[in-house]
Amino acid sequence: MTARLQIRTLGPLEIRRDGVALALPASRKVRALAAYLALAPQAPTRSHLCDLLWDLPDDPRGELRWCLSKLRGVLDEGERTRVLARGDAIALDLEGSEVDALQLAAALRQGVAGLELAALRELSALFRGDFLDGLEIPRSAAYSAWLTAERRRHRAAQTALLERLAGALPPGSDEALACIEAWLRLAPFDGRAHERLFETLAAAGRLREGEEHLAQLARQYEAEGQDWAPLGHAWRAARLRQGPQAARLVVDAAPAIETAAPTRRASLAVMPFADRGRAVAARGGLGDGLAHDIISRLAMLRSLFVIAPGTVFALDERHIGAEDAARRLDVDYVAAGSLRREAGGRLSVAVQLSETRSARVLWAEVFSGGGNETLGLLEQIGNRIVSALAQQIEMAERNRAILKPPSSLDAWEAHHRGLWHMMRFNREDNEQARHFFATALRLDPGFARPYAGLSFTHFQDAFLGWSPREAAVEAAYRIASQGLLADERDPAVHWALGRSQWLAGRLPAALEALQRSVELSPNFAHGHYTLAFVHAQSGDAGAAIVEADHSRALSPFDPMLFAMLATRAIALMRLGAHDEAADWGLKAAARPNAHVHILCVALHCLMLAGRESEAAPLAQAIQRAQPGYRIDDFLAAFRCAPDGEALLRRAAARLEQRNWFGY
Repeated sequence: MTARLQIRTLGPLEIRRDGVALALPASRKVRALAAYLALAPQAPTRSHLCDLLWDLPDDPRGELRWCLSKLRGVLDEGERTRVLARGDAIALDLEGSEVDALQLAAALRQGVAGLELAALRELSALFRGDFLDGLEIPRSAAYSAWLTAERRRHRAAQTALLERLAGALPPGSDEALACIEAWLRLAPFDGRAHERLFETLAAAGRLREGEEHLAQLARQYEAEGQDWAPLGHAWRAARLRQGPQAARLVVDAAPAIETAAPTRRASLAVMPFADRGRAVAARGGLGDGLAHDIISRLAMLRSLFVIAPGTVFALDERHIGAEDAARRLDVDYVAAGSLRREAGGRLSVAVQLSETRSARVLWAEVFSGGGNETLGLLEQIGNRIVSALAQQIEMAERNRAILKPPSSLDAWEAHHRGLWHMMRFNREDNEQARHFFATALRLDPGFARPYAGLSFTHFQDAFLGWSPREAAVEAAYRIASQGLLADERDPAVHWALGRSQWLAGRLPAALEALQRSVELSPNFAHGHYTLAFVHAQSGDAGAAIVEADHSRALSPFDPMLFAMLATRAIALMRLGAHDEAADWGLKAAARPNAHVHILCVALHCLMLAGRESEAAPLAQAIQRAQPGYRIDDFLAAFRCAPDGEALLRRAAARLEQRNWFGY
């Protein structure tokens, strides 16, 4: 059923009531105001709207009142008021209405990959032109910036829909060809679009058109200083797949050289951050420095293919938006954002991570801080951005891998499937993780990261008592050492080596390997956490707290958050802060993947703090999870200094005195 009120923004602004187009005021600002209010996630204030649409007018609030009165004349329906004033905020009542851009956004949040052909056609049909086509407003800088950003975002969404639709249509059909041509108009340097066009033309026997397109494409790419040779090979391959007759005319290009494809890694482009505080666009500001720093630190993680700064800066200088740049570079993800210096020395950085081929926003956040030390503040914000980007991409890759049939996984996907199981912290999932890591190494023995995962599965066996300890410790060390041979600069394999050294009781060697892991990648949260883990038991408890806090700041939603919290609790316990230790222990025990040793940390901290009523349910939970569990089981897994062991045994003695639940 058609909504009573329809607002169309994907093309020239159009407002319909009961299917009839309404006459809109001639004023561009009234029409822009209607569109902005329809799409605003929260009701904007009058001051915000004045700053958005007017460049130092004589009476901005008066002009805004005039625009709102005109808008009410269009949108209000009899006694129903659509334009609402809520104190200083202005909003639209959209109940029972349809807004095409909001409809599109809801579909993209679900992901275009799962859309049926009919839904793809319906969403593609929403686009009647560019977003708010013809609704530019001269001398309204804030509105122009918003309009540019929205147009880029919606072009990316339309491109993603067309790419998905082209793949869902019958190959060689006229509809598929029209879809690909529309895709190329939006993204003329998207290599995948050209490859799909070559396949479609070859399948339809339209070889001459393919030759002409390649010649035009070569001129276009050369004018932009880009390499078109891979697309020449794509056209040649498309023709060869159509049989001998189609292969008679072969593109004059060097023959393809068969080489072993390197293991795929998730690829990312980080675009320079727009400095909203600069009156004149220029290179070398804070936004450029932040982007350069983030790119450098992400590259240290070794788990991502990160586009070099020179390339993204060159594209940015040509005013190529993040979404277009990502398709030109054929990367999986793109990060972009802006930086603003505010009153009082505060700095605000907005950043967004998007999936290139689906145009789906995976993560967005605003980081801010105050103080006079701008560079120090940028470093803190950069740390948080690097960790968030790495974590969000790893999560997306893991989620994608678990949806694929196990038999179709490549080495990269098998590795991420292993990570998903590894972080469940139970025996069955640990076995599954071991299988997937071994699969990744069988597919690519030179891929370092799965060695770290495989070593960690043996660490879990030894630490949680799932298999004979001596053999598990030896396997954890041997496999981590093999990872170093594959890539000695991967922080994860040094992390795995450090954990295995700790298992073997070689504490100085363990600390050395862990320190190396964070030197290689200062944003490697698991490296910082494991340094805290070792120090909390037998080293510097104060240093353990610092490292544990840093690991949580780097990765606040980490699958190993329970361990970071419990490590802090152990360190506080050794420092005599028993009540605070109990609070942190309870937080650790409340995490969904907390294992029995974590419950034990919380239980003993509570007993030392004298909080026995809170300890009783944990004692029950431990016995349900592992009947007969005792403090000796905990101490056999950990390597506690004498002071820490004495405290734990004192708490255990209190539990024995009460004979709680068979503990």
